[in-house]
Parts: sequence; structure tokens; C-alpha cells
Amino acid sequence: MKKALVQLHLAVILWGFTAILGKLITLEAPMLVWYRMLLTAGFMLLILLTGRKWVTVPAKGVQQMTRIGVLMAAHWVAFYAAIKFSNASIALVCLSTSSIFTSLLEPWMNKTRHRWEEISLGILALGGMYCIYHFQDLYALGIIFGIVAAMLAAVFTIYNKRIANDYPARTMVFYEMTTGFIVVSLLLPVLFYFLPQTQFLPQQTDMGGLTDGFPGNLLHTPNDWIWLVIMALCCTVWAQTLALNALKKLSSFTIALSVNMEPVYGILLAILIFREDKQLNAGFIIGMLLICLSVIWQTRSLILQSKKKSA
Repeated sequence: MKKALVQLHLAVILWGFTAILGKLITLEAPMLVWYRMLLTAGFMLLILLTGRKWVTVPAKGVQQMTRIGVLMAAHWVAFYAAIKFSNASIALVCLSTSSIFTSLLEPWMNKTRHRWEEISLGILALGGMYCIYHFQDLYALGIIFGIVAAMLAAVFTIYNKRIANDYPARTMVFYEMTTGFIVVSLLLPVLFYFLPQTQFLPQQTDMGGLTDGFPGNLLHTPNDWIWLVIMALCCTVWAQTLALNALKKLSSFTIALSVNMEPVYGILLAILIFREDKQLNAGFIIGMLLICLSVIWQTRSLILQSKKKSA
């Protein structure tokens, strides 16, 4: 049990670290997502073939995973755009509302009844977003992208849940990454037409002032390729493997509760590495507290539901 908890929290820390990598990599959001999906699909294909775990998926399953892959690609583009137009802390706080959006959208998408408590949670979380948006107007565009990323995360999570028990997780990741990569590839000509200055190849980065105060200048002049490989191999493939192993021994509630820590870990890392606490004001703190309250309230609701089912 202890080993499973350690694996799960390590996976969540790795997921939170993707925001830091998104800040470090100089590529624009669409190109960053293009490389992440390409590398992740490649690593996953290698794992499936060498481990002899390849599973043939029927046409209906491929269609479902294609839809999810498109949503995931759009979510990542919006999330990394939020980081580029604001900072990692704000993007992560926006992303933390995805569980609230899930509770609001799932009954509508699955044609079940809404619960007033979930609607109240959504209103509270949106109030927190308003505080952040109102007092951090310098980052307004980044906040909008962050909210869009959270909504897209909620939608593809709902779709993923529908087919989660039908196919192996690694097979699903491979198909979703591959289809997302193909869709982004098809849109790249449009991107380069309207933004011809877009950087295509990863380059070596001079972090300059971003690393001021960071012990040992660990992040001084890194290479984009290194961060991209770490993002794909460690924060996607390895993190997912850790989470899958933990899932075998932990309850769904424990998983959901631990994943809610992703923004917390990410924000702490952003403050440690980028000193983003200097860029955040009272509005951000108030908004973050309201969103945290909504997550705590949702967690309490899940505990009560779990007790009723076990009774």
C-alpha cells in the first residue's frame, strides 16, 4: 500500500512538472504539443512492440480514441498557451477547475440528473476564476486559455472513462497520441501561413533571469530536446506506468484525491524554480483559495457518497 501511494504521488509530481517544462521549452504551444505527442507515441509504440503487448483495436474503438486524441491535443495546446501568455502557477490553478467542469458536464453528456451541490461547486470555482482574472488582468489571455484547457480536460476525461475498461491503457495512450499528432500535423500549414515566424525546430535556450536565485544554476542554458524527451518519457510514459501500477492497489477515491494535488505540486515547483510568487497578487491568492475550497468540498461529497454505497 505504501509503495503504491509513493508511486501515485511521484506520478502526480511528474504531471505537475509538465507545466515547468512548458515554461522552459521555447517552442510555441502547437509545436510543443506536436513534438510531445510524436515522442510519446514513438516511445509507447516501442514499449508495446518490445513487450509484445500490442492489441488490435476494432474500427469503433479507433474512432472513439481518435475523438479523444483530438480533444487531448486541443487541451494541451490551450494549456501550454496559458503558460506562455501568463505563467505556470496561473495555468495550473485554471487547470484545477477541470474536476468541477467534469462534475457539471458529465450528467449533461451522459443524460443523467445534475446535483445542486455540484452546481454550487461550479459557481464557487468560477468565482475563484473571476477573482484571478479580475486582479491579474495582465494575464487575461493566459487565464482564458487556462479555462478552455480545463473544460477540454473535463470533456476528454468523460469520454475516456466510457472506454477505459474496454482496452489496455497503454494501447489507448498510443492511439490517442498518434491521432492527436496527426491532427496537429494537418493544422501546422495553417499555423505557418498565419504565423510564418513560428519556430519549428527545438533550439538551445538561454534562461537568463528565469534561473536567478535557483540553486546551482541547474537550468542554465538547457536544450529544448532534453526537456521534450523528459516531458514525453518521464512525465507521460513513466508517469502513466506508475499510476497504472498504483491503481491496482488503491481505490478510485484515493486516486482522484491524489490527482487533485497536481496543481499544488506544480505551483510549488514554479515558485521554487521561477520565483513566480513575485508575480502573483492578492486576487490570485483569493481566487486560489476559493478554487481549493471547491475541491475540498467536492472531496467531502465523494467521501459521503462512498460511505453511503458501502453501507
